[in-house]
Amino acid sequence: MGSIRNVLVAAACCAMIPAVLAQKPKPAPVEDLGAKREAILQGQQRASVAYRELQQAQYDAKLAEQDYWQAEDAYRAAQQQADELKRKLEAARKALDAAKAKEARARESYEQAVGTVDKLWQKPQAK
Repeated sequence: MGSIRNVLVAAACCAMIPAVLAQKPKPAPVEDLGAKREAILQGQQRASVAYRELQQAQYDAKLAEQDYWQAEDAYRAAQQQADELKRKLEAARKALDAAKAKEARARESYEQAVGTVDKLWQKPQAK
């Protein structure tokens, strides 16, 4: 009995196939197509705007990166110049200290020589 039932179900299915194939799919309502098309256009416009913003952001980032590297190079150059100026300052300080020490020795020598001359002038002359 089960096999007769299977045969009947199969026959019914076979009989329905031409009817199912003959049916055409219903077209979507015109309003739905228009709304979908409008949504797609709006989505494309938003994507286009977002892409332009992305390109601008990439351009701005590239400019900022160039500014950063230029500033870093300028900083390094300024630091090297500052280091060189500091070495020159230290050398000038040493030269100044040496010149002042030399002046002090010369002043002391001068004062001794003047003192010697003064002493010679102050001695009474023997008769």
